[in-house]
Amino acid sequence: MTGNDYVTEADRTLEETYEEPMSLAAYVDRIFENPTIASHASKYLLEAIEAAGTRTVVEEGEENERYRFFDDPHNDGEHAILGNTEVLNRFVDDLRSIASGRAKDEKIIWFEGPTATGKSELKRCLVNGLREYSKTPEGRRYTVEWNVTTAGADDRGLSYGDSDPTAMDDKHWYESPVQTHPLSVFPESVRERVLADLNGDLEDHVPVRVDAALDPFSREAYDFLEERYRREGKEALFSAIIDDDHLRVKNYVVDIGQGVGVLHSEDDGSPKERLVGSWMHGMLQELDSRGRKNPQAFSYDGVLSQGNGVLTIVEDAAQHADLLQKLLNVPDEQSVKLDKGIGMDIDTQMLIISNPDLEAQLNQHSDRNGMDPLKALKRRLDKHQFGYLTNLSLECELIRRELTNETSVWEAESYAELEDRIREPVTVTVKDQTGEPRPQEFAPHAIEAAALYAVVTRLDEESLPNGLDLVDKALIFDQGFLQEGDSRREKDEFDFDDNAHDGEHGIPVTYTRDTLAELLQTDRDRHHPELSVEDVVMPRDVLNTMAEGLANAPVFSMGERSEFENRIVPVKNYVFDRQESDVIEAIMHDKRVDEETVAEYVENVYAWETDEPLYNDRGERVEPDPLKMKLFEVEHLGRFSEAEYDGNVPRESVRNFRREKVITSLNRHAWEHRDEDFAVEDVDLTAIPVIKSVLESHDWDDVERTFEDFDPRQWDDPPSGTETAAVKDRTIETMVERFDYSEASAELTSRHVMGQVSYRWD
Repeated sequence: MTGNDYVTEADRTLEETYEEPMSLAAYVDRIFENPTIASHASKYLLEAIEAAGTRTVVEEGEENERYRFFDDPHNDGEHAILGNTEVLNRFVDDLRSIASGRAKDEKIIWFEGPTATGKSELKRCLVNGLREYSKTPEGRRYTVEWNVTTAGADDRGLSYGDSDPTAMDDKHWYESPVQTHPLSVFPESVRERVLADLNGDLEDHVPVRVDAALDPFSREAYDFLEERYRREGKEALFSAIIDDDHLRVKNYVVDIGQGVGVLHSEDDGSPKERLVGSWMHGMLQELDSRGRKNPQAFSYDGVLSQGNGVLTIVEDAAQHADLLQKLLNVPDEQSVKLDKGIGMDIDTQMLIISNPDLEAQLNQHSDRNGMDPLKALKRRLDKHQFGYLTNLSLECELIRRELTNETSVWEAESYAELEDRIREPVTVTVKDQTGEPRPQEFAPHAIEAAALYAVVTRLDEESLPNGLDLVDKALIFDQGFLQEGDSRREKDEFDFDDNAHDGEHGIPVTYTRDTLAELLQTDRDRHHPELSVEDVVMPRDVLNTMAEGLANAPVFSMGERSEFENRIVPVKNYVFDRQESDVIEAIMHDKRVDEETVAEYVENVYAWETDEPLYNDRGERVEPDPLKMKLFEVEHLGRFSEAEYDGNVPRESVRNFRREKVITSLNRHAWEHRDEDFAVEDVDLTAIPVIKSVLESHDWDDVERTFEDFDPRQWDDPPSGTETAAVKDRTIETMVERFDYSEASAELTSRHVMGQVSYRWD
């Protein structure tokens, strides 16, 4: 593309975003065609969220529908809010109640949570989402602009800034500084009639409400035009006021300062300045206000003024605790004052964001019981609490975001897809001491190890069901189930405490990020100086460094340090099991049982158990073959020995295994697909846990049985020509080609695993 092509594309983008101004009558016709463009603030925010659609997620072991709006889809996921779906869904439910006027009208929505839980992302996500929604036909947002210079000889003018009487005509058009709703131009009785007709045709459960009168700036223009044309004796007075020469309805793109007001922690000034703005005294004199304060001389740069029409956000609200009491009656009265004599109606959804320190301030007088001076404020706050992530996959995703430029939100059709993302290596480019860039690799399972450890520190140990440890709980929360050998247990089979304090404290992602970043810049002793592996960070490096850093991290208390240090052992064991599984599967990769052999075994077992004839997909009747079943169970499953058969006739232990592990799974599959034409050959064999283990996993017994001369004690430097050397060559190659390892990380991982296995090999 040429430079002109890019300019043309930008032109098209803006043309699709903005419209030519229209008359008030044309706007009314437009809202009857598309009522969403007239929505009041809370309804508009609700519609923007719902317009993005939903997707299904699993969090804390429960399946839930998540609004894609919070994935920041318009910004490629850069400011997606990871996790906290249930909290966000409750927020949307409350928003729906507020928008419909059924309840909570007087509430100020409050998001609270510890550091690094996604609260700042919420603000950015809301701003991004509303901005992009306002560019769509359904989300167009409108306000009015005025021109009074054509109303006669009086050159009094209209301005809320510097005015230039020699400017072109278009310069004399002034937009409402607080995005006033176009319908507020109508007299109240007429506006109510418009809304009644509009809502009568709505299928939506949330009617459009426009209760606000014109803002003071627009009222000044309206009153000036009304007085002028009334003196002239105009019969159609309202039509004269809203003539195309004086009033235009224009669309605007919602953004910070225009429809979204954000009060930052560093913003200062009096409460009035922070809320609505301040008087510009020089302008008062220039406007010849005849002894009164002219609303044209007001700055309208306060958070409520900027957020009028859509959303008002008070960020780090503990820094503005004095302001919160000034907001007490704003939601239900929907008005504020510029001055004692000048009020302003507003329509905005108020939302405050804070760390837990705000709650401490609000509770400072709680011991006074009914005399608490902050009781009225606390009653109006609708609290939604963000917590630390308790899902392994989400924490992995978050850590990767912190270390790289990845922004896409992870979506998967099955948990197996997520598992692949969790274990993936990550390569980051850093500069060495000479300033030269060099790639450094977090080996497979390194990010997983950091994420799992962080999640484990956030889980409530007191609420663990019998027989589970914290790693088990973390896996159940992420998968929704726990696989234990041949058995799969769903979350609802465990007695989890609904009042557990999961996600309330623990290692924040900022600590993990900083620890991993330091590891990238640290010269690490790999205990293998002959290897060129200085650019590989292993899972054990990550876990050891995270645990060692707890003692010097001021963010943790003494109690937390001790508690977190005690939780690292099960994480190390789990990660080693994952590495061990990779190595075994790489060793046995070419020795896997093919699906055809497994399917034949399943057909034989089913035919052995059923009294009715069974036919395969070729139309051939399946007669159970006792020898084939026995060989499969002894050689491939490794479950039984020759002693558990009388010839080829299975004893009770084998018969029970066939019925409980194979037939039961088949019957369950048949029941789940009872509305379909069920046939054994249609079964996904990996849906049967015991068969899945045959197809996808092996153990050291399989290795020993397959490679009789293999010796893990020779792995570091196997003698040339030995079976161990041949196995190692194939294993490293497979780990690189199939499991995303680099040669260095494959070497280090396999050495680590073999070092542990060699102790128990005999």
